[in-house]
Amino acid sequence: MSEKMMDGNETNPWAAQAARFNLAARKLGLEEGITKILSYPAREITVHIPVTMDDGRIEVFTGYRVQHSEARGPGKGGIRFDLGVTLDEVRALASWMTWKCAVVNIPFGGAKGGVIVDPHVLSQTELERLTRRYTAELVEFIGPERDVPAPDVNTNEQVMAWVMDTYSMHKRQTVNAVVTGKPLALGGSEGRRQATGRGCKIVCDRAIERLKMTKTKTRVIVQGFGNVGSNAAELMAEDGYLVIGVDEYDGGIYDPKGLDIKALLKHREAKKTIQGFAGSKTLKPRELLTMDCDILIPAATENQITSQNADQIKAKIVCEGANGPTTAKADDILQGKGVFVIPDILANAGGVTVSYFEWVQDRQGYFWKEALVNEKLQEIMDESFAAVVAYADQHQVNNRIAAYMLAIDRVAAAIRLRGIYA
Repeated sequence: MSEKMMDGNETNPWAAQAARFNLAARKLGLEEGITKILSYPAREITVHIPVTMDDGRIEVFTGYRVQHSEARGPGKGGIRFDLGVTLDEVRALASWMTWKCAVVNIPFGGAKGGVIVDPHVLSQTELERLTRRYTAELVEFIGPERDVPAPDVNTNEQVMAWVMDTYSMHKRQTVNAVVTGKPLALGGSEGRRQATGRGCKIVCDRAIERLKMTKTKTRVIVQGFGNVGSNAAELMAEDGYLVIGVDEYDGGIYDPKGLDIKALLKHREAKKTIQGFAGSKTLKPRELLTMDCDILIPAATENQITSQNADQIKAKIVCEGANGPTTAKADDILQGKGVFVIPDILANAGGVTVSYFEWVQDRQGYFWKEALVNEKLQEIMDESFAAVVAYADQHQVNNRIAAYMLAIDRVAAAIRLRGIYA
């Protein structure tokens, strides 16, 4: 994709993914044929989902499942329920999953799903009917050996339980390994809830070591206080980092002396908002993104750091807890400022890594203690961080392009070995 095309399409996630893929492929000298294969998803499924609402009306929702690559193993990727879901977004997220799984060297390809819906206006029974019908439409395309969904935006353990049960009813046997991110009682893994946030903390630990920074003097701002952001903030605060700001959709809170994250979590649980937290200053939404700090963790949604605000970023390190929070045009600006970016396909790969552990445990029928899960996660994230920065140093590219190059190289190697079936 040309730079000119990107100028008018900066926030399209599929275009951003393509721009980075093409640059990394050129740096690798990737053969034209494999470039063509990896430039497109292997399969795109669109379903229209009729749901009987509680008042007897029938509504029809549109859903997607995109399977980008199966070269290294079954597809892997979450399902999101959101009004902002588009096919291009799901395509981009599926491709990012391909690269993410390859960066941490686990035997999955990339997939993603989404339904265009505001789940907050649905009753629990309506949400269950939607989930089950969506799953039923995809039964022939998913499975432990084909494509393994997981939670994502606005989905959770309960939604995964419904997916697992619906799939199992169609298969006439319990199939725990069809999804990950399940409740522990249904074959979920210890440590899964904190895994993505823990992975962010691990790579931040390695980054401050590389930059010779001191943990207790490192000021952190977290954008997004969902599963990823809240766990990253809590774990980092426990380990001595100074978490000075948290930003949410309805505004941010700031305390230069450091926020008490455990108390903030209790406040949010009671009040359903971070606003009004004692001792903190209230800020407008996204205002914290450009405030002075050492580590910025964008852990909300795509396109938070763009060409419009990248030059105002003051953080030394940007650790991407969300998928696609930085646009391709913003990458160049951050690089010019000397910001050390830990790209999403590395930074938030803790979640898919522990999802892989869950899949393995389900298939073995033997479950691990949380300490073992965390130990193995630490090992994989440490190795992956080292591999990415070594690639960056070797090829004189930024961390994001290095991560893409490493991932593409691994996926391309699998394609070469497998050959093209005809």
